[in-house]
Amino acid sequence: AMLRLRLLTWDVKDTLLRLRQPVGESYAAEAWAHGIQVQPEALSRSFREAYRAQSRHFPNYGRGQGLSSRQWWVDVVKQTFRLSGVHEDGVLTLMAENLYRDFCSAHNWEVLPGASETLSRCCQRGFHMGVVSNFDNRLENVLSQCNLRHHFEFVLTSEDTGFAKPDRRIFEKALRLSGVPPEQAAHVGDDYTQDYRAACAVGMHGFLLRTAGQGKEPEVPPEHVLPTLSHLLALIEK
Repeated sequence: AMLRLRLLTWDVKDTLLRLRQPVGESYAAEAWAHGIQVQPEALSRSFREAYRAQSRHFPNYGRGQGLSSRQWWVDVVKQTFRLSGVHEDGVLTLMAENLYRDFCSAHNWEVLPGASETLSRCCQRGFHMGVVSNFDNRLENVLSQCNLRHHFEFVLTSEDTGFAKPDRRIFEKALRLSGVPPEQAAHVGDDYTQDYRAACAVGMHGFLLRTAGQGKEPEVPPEHVLPTLSHLLALIEK
């Protein structure tokens, strides 16, 4: 039977938008602009390490510990370069501020194939639409720059709400905002734990975007798996 859905919530990173190039490439280009040569692969490794450590010490952009997400990211960028052997404070600050600004725009983000068309068709069919993302407060701007913001009635980020997926409270807030009960709502995302399992835990439906080559989690019925976003409406209307 056709699902009686009224609300669709969406993850953003690697569901609707993806980075145009690996983080290390963007960081290496910024360094090069200051006459500093660092290998992109080394920067990608350093970034993963710096990001993991910062997330452990200051979860959800340090929101509960008095940090701004801007300061949180500036520290991650500086630490990434330090781990790759760049230590000059003045240039670290400059590069960090430039990169923070660049990741706020369509300069570094691109819309995934099928995303715009799928969002438009979902809107035309009258679904309530919202974003539920573990992103910082730049997200509204990123979505606007990538020409996706107009599809959504609301954009909930973990920074703004104070809760990061898989915390049920960020999903509950989305349900409250739209006034839709969980069994009439579905969340679309690419992460099994943060998107699929977390949405199902609050009683919503879940659709897991799984591009070719990703592992198979046994608990996901095939009718909840999207090989591409373009498959969504066929599954909903089946």
